Amino acid sequence: MIISPGRGYIFVHIPKTGGTALATALEARAMRDDILIGDTPKAKRRKSRLKDLPARGRIWKHSTIADMAGVVDPAGMFVFTLVRNPWDRMVSYYTWLQSQSFDHPAVKLAKAQDFSGFINDPHTQISVQRAPYASYVTPDAHFFRLEHLEEDLAPLWKHLGFKLGIPMINQSARPRDWRPFYSSVDAELIAKICAQDISRSGYQFDPS
Repeated sequence: MIISPGRGYIFVHIPKTGGTALATALEARAMRDDILIGDTPKAKRRKSRLKDLPARGRIWKHSTIADMAGVVDPAGMFVFTLVRNPWDRMVSYYTWLQSQSFDHPAVKLAKAQDFSGFINDPHTQISVQRAPYASYVTPDAHFFRLEHLEEDLAPLWKHLGFKLGIPMINQSARPRDWRPFYSSVDAELIAKICAQDISRSGYQFDPS
């Protein structure tokens, strides 16, 4: 997350949507009083500034707007986030979990199950349904699609008054095509549990 009082924006970093690349680009032009929360280089250097923030929720890389109540009033701010095709995102999440070693139920589940077993597990479905993209931001937030950054980010560049280059960061070695991971039944499952996110951004399992 980045909160920039000087430039009047809040970037909310939803997990597994390519947000680290955008955060890295934004922090390259960070102002002195910007609040940088995450694991990007400048955010790490400013980490000591976070300890006294009066946040009502958890202060971490993927904090929601609600988490940061008490720190910032989003009214009048340009609030935005990145979103990603949910079918692609679930594959990214699963393959990322398989490479992790920290103690968490999702890590254990991904290591113990194939992809179908992972997404059909009640723990996975509940966690996804409880955190649609909209739950991270405000009702008037801007949702920028990872797959269409060139066109979608235009309102952000207009707000900032300048354009940034987005670096390629944290790319995994998995195949880019998510479709072979899914059976037709599993594809329909994601369509159901991510219906809100899919509808808002016009996502499809098999985009043209």
